[in-house]
Amino acid sequence: MNIKHLYVLLCVVGTLVPLSQFVPWALEHGLNIPLFFDELFQTRIGAFFGLDVVISALALFAFIFFETKKRKIAYAWTAVLGTLCIGVSLGLPLFLYLRQRSVEQSHLE
Repeated sequence: MNIKHLYVLLCVVGTLVPLSQFVPWALEHGLNIPLFFDELFQTRIGAFFGLDVVISALALFAFIFFETKKRKIAYAWTAVLGTLCIGVSLGLPLFLYLRQRSVEQSHLE
């Protein structure tokens, strides 16, 4: 298994695992955004994880922006979209896959 295969596997896992928790919640409560944030920040440990993910996403967006500007990485916007729709668990491995693909293509030229 090469590194790109690992990144793809992590994209799949990083999508399915979080959705396995979110989908049942959304089916029970609908897309009740205030309730979502109430439940997320109801405990200190929940707030810890929620804030950790938000800060990680901001760091990832900065990384995506500067790396894409430097390396001209195609489809980098999909990692931003993946982060906003699923989370860092999808956005990070997706961007790392796109970056690795770009690095490998630049070595072929």
